[in-house]
Amino acid sequence: MPSNTPAVEISGLIKRYDGREIVRSLDLVAQRGQVTAVLGPNGAGKTTTIECCEGLRVPDGGTVRVLGLDPLTQGAELRARVGVMLQDGGLPTSVRALEMLTHVSSMYADPWDVGDLVERLGLASFARTTVRRLSGGQRQRLALAAALVGRPELVFLDEPSAGMDPQSRLAVWELIRALRAQGVSVVLTTHLMDEAEDLADQVIVVDHGQVIAQGSPAELVAAGGRGSLTFWASPGLETLSLAAALGAGVQEADPGCYTVTVTVAPGTLATLTRWCADRNILLSRLTTGRRNLEDVFLDLTGRSLR
Repeated sequence: MPSNTPAVEISGLIKRYDGREIVRSLDLVAQRGQVTAVLGPNGAGKTTTIECCEGLRVPDGGTVRVLGLDPLTQGAELRARVGVMLQDGGLPTSVRALEMLTHVSSMYADPWDVGDLVERLGLASFARTTVRRLSGGQRQRLALAAALVGRPELVFLDEPSAGMDPQSRLAVWELIRALRAQGVSVVLTTHLMDEAEDLADQVIVVDHGQVIAQGSPAELVAAGGRGSLTFWASPGLETLSLAAALGAGVQEADPGCYTVTVTVAPGTLATLTRWCADRNILLSRLTTGRRNLEDVFLDLTGRSLR
């Protein structure tokens, strides 16, 4: 397959449950050799979309291509080339962790060295423990190892670091970076905005079954352009006139401490300092708060519980 063929290409995907559209004419492209993070609130349709790519769900409309192939009709050709880590693990519970991983390894012609995976993901401490007795984070690490042991060209990771402690999450992040360096394509879903911002080349935000935003983390953060200015001033400010000058609301967080949420553009700081100087107001401290991917996500999908 030509290297310029996307790792995943979805066009007009529709998926219904009980007559209700969960995925609505969704278009998505994940490029080869990149980490693509798919974000969305619970129930947004992201896991259903990924399961259609894995051949676990039958679409009601549209087309899905994985490494240029149809995962439903050409699944046998994809099986050795694609790794899958399911949200619920999907692991047999009665076998020991290392036995399971070794068995999965035996199904591939050129598997990843099991000992190396055990070391990278810290599996040795529970290698002889049955899967049913593993903690949630331990099961996640074992499921990731099982998804990677066949040396896939493309791997789907559904919430890969959910339930992990900081050390385990760091190990998973380092392994994902290593996969990208080797040219492996990674498509992951996550609720951890710092995970997506740190790892992803491309972020795709899904809500109500449709893609509502996409781009690199830096592009998405820059697109909104809003940040915060926090400053300490004396004497007190005429907040209404300052708000008019900056085109934003001003709140007094503590006595003498003010916070402005504003589209930070060239001249914003100059406007603030000039306004204060004209009124003999002394700025004693000034900090800026950088907008991050979580801010973008909440602005796009809303801040209320669903």
